[in-house]
Amino acid sequence: MSRSLFIRLAALLLVLAACTGETGATSTTVTPDDGTTTTRGEGDTTTTQDAGGPVEGGTLVVAISSDPGHLNPAITTSGGTHTASELLYNGLVELSDEGEPVPGLAEDWEITEEGRVYTFTLRDDVVWHDGTPFTADDVVFSFNEVLLQYHSRTSASVGNAVESIEAPDDTTVVFTFTEPYAPLLQQLSVTEAPIVANHVYEGSDPNENPANLEPIGTGPFRFVSYEPDSEIRLEKNPDYFKDGLPYLDEVVMRVIPEAGSQVIALEAGDVDWLWGVPGPDLERFQADDNYGLLRTGVNPGGQNCIMTVSFNLDQPMFQNRDVREALTHALDRQAFLERVLFNQGRVAEAPIHSGIGFAHGENLDMPAYDPDLAAQMLEDAGWVDQGDGTRAAQGVDGVADGTPLAFNFLHFPTFTAYGELFRSQLGEVGADVTLQPLEPPVFVETVFINRDFDTNIISFCNGTDPEIGVKRMYITSNIQPIPFSNSSAYSNENVDALFEQGAQTVDTEARSAIYQELQEILVEELPYFWIVETEGFRIHTAACTGFSASGHFAEAAWCDR
Repeated sequence: MSRSLFIRLAALLLVLAACTGETGATSTTVTPDDGTTTTRGEGDTTTTQDAGGPVEGGTLVVAISSDPGHLNPAITTSGGTHTASELLYNGLVELSDEGEPVPGLAEDWEITEEGRVYTFTLRDDVVWHDGTPFTADDVVFSFNEVLLQYHSRTSASVGNAVESIEAPDDTTVVFTFTEPYAPLLQQLSVTEAPIVANHVYEGSDPNENPANLEPIGTGPFRFVSYEPDSEIRLEKNPDYFKDGLPYLDEVVMRVIPEAGSQVIALEAGDVDWLWGVPGPDLERFQADDNYGLLRTGVNPGGQNCIMTVSFNLDQPMFQNRDVREALTHALDRQAFLERVLFNQGRVAEAPIHSGIGFAHGENLDMPAYDPDLAAQMLEDAGWVDQGDGTRAAQGVDGVADGTPLAFNFLHFPTFTAYGELFRSQLGEVGADVTLQPLEPPVFVETVFINRDFDTNIISFCNGTDPEIGVKRMYITSNIQPIPFSNSSAYSNENVDALFEQGAQTVDTEARSAIYQELQEILVEELPYFWIVETEGFRIHTAACTGFSASGHFAEAAWCDR
């Protein structure tokens, strides 16, 4: 099967269906003082036309919310790490703004044996930032030794389906699957499968290699320096394989934890790009010609993201399904949308994001906000009102009588508003919630390595197909110390089987039915609770333009000032 034919088929089965969410992007056209025309919020990009064309040189200063901990996006799906590092790397395939696979490190590909074998022809003009030639061995190593071991989305999807990944020569890589596997081309971008250097990581623990702090990639920018909790500095890669790119000389990422401080820095001219805009400031920026706005559901850590509460099912307190349902009845998802997101998104109505249209569940019996019912269900489950505001156990399996209904709620510092509303709403039904903000690297260790938590909230990004970012959350084989895997430790043989069936089914209607059945089980069992679907608004100074929504957001950016 030729690449062009397969792209058309894959687009029909995956891309178009995945992009049919109910919330469409809106667009406003602004004419800044420099005479350029910037289209804001049209799909996932801002585009600028200028008679003079792109300007070479200059520095782009980017605000990031937290220290990434390291700069290896192949060992984690953490948005903080991917935000800070994706400009340093490439994937075999990139995704266009319409979600269509286009060449990256691979210049061509062929799909044979009815979608069971993918053969990629690699570019022969790519070098690593240290001058070493890029070869097929780097791809094979990256998948077999890193991505399939530590990248939770790739491990849970490709890892469970692939039979072998081989390099017959320096410019050819062959993926062979046990069954036809349609989603692969959606899983090879720098976000889902960044390629790392064999000669740098071979024979080492990828989690501990010093290159995680001084990375060597193939991307449009190369590493200069990293000052933890302060600044990451990148410079133009003069040997980049895309002719003429990048335009910028430098990208500097500054750690500014507070959203309000980021806004002040942008307005003062100290930074040029913000990854997010606080709700109260959005309307003001939209009306100001000095700034451009990019509206998107794509993030460096993934796309189609749902803010999701995890219940630690290892804890006796949460092993009773009725207790989990009672707590979800106490949560007003509409209030999260309005008070935390300022309506930048939508209430989650299913475990799979509405942006994956063919797989999004319909007419599911999601627990509605009903604090009276929540209180009664807790009482019936043995969590008795003591008259002092906090319930206590009485006859609860695995929990000593008199134990208070008290538990922690772990979250990134940037998700504090979620935590405060979570604590407030559950307090109304007699639960005592302690908020525990943790920086991303500490959060990962606490939740996924040590499993030392009761509840948490995570922005689980679903990708463009359930294979990419949904499956990793639920399958039994992904209960392991991998960042952003099955955090609840949920296990259901029927769910495992349905995910495998969905991956091996090509017909879109048949896949829809499989994922509908799967989500009905998840909503019945409630190992997680799905709060809101988020969307992003990027803000940048109007003097800089040419951005995209992907991890290579500044690959073709330029500034005229």
